[in-house]
Amino acid sequence: MNHPLVSYPMLPGTPVSAQPFSPSVVVGDLIFVSGQASVDLEGKIISDTFEGEFRRSIENVLKVLESAGSDLAHVVQTRNYVRDAEDLPLYNKLYSEYFPAPCPARTTIVNCLDPSLRYEVEAVAVKRP
Repeated sequence: MNHPLVSYPMLPGTPVSAQPFSPSVVVGDLIFVSGQASVDLEGKIISDTFEGEFRRSIENVLKVLESAGSDLAHVVQTRNYVRDAEDLPLYNKLYSEYFPAPCPARTTIVNCLDPSLRYEVEAVAVKRP
């Protein structure tokens, strides 16, 4: 899209994917972050424990947000995908480490991911003032 209020920021170190999507799209002061999983900078999946994959995914969100002029403190909504329901208690514990109260609006979907992933997250944030 070629519009003066829309941009697709990507600094070096922003995780990328071979799939056809941008890591983020900025519209005015809103930043829409595509689903981030436990991947390296080239988009290769890094399998790990649920905690390891969760932390790597959130750190990837942070890298994408930093490219767009924001951070985790400015996230207003997340959509979370958890492969296994038994990971929900750990998911809630880890989530509260990264998003303390008042928490962003949140949706969590369980039993939905490909077996190669344990967790994926997408986010909406505002730019830092």
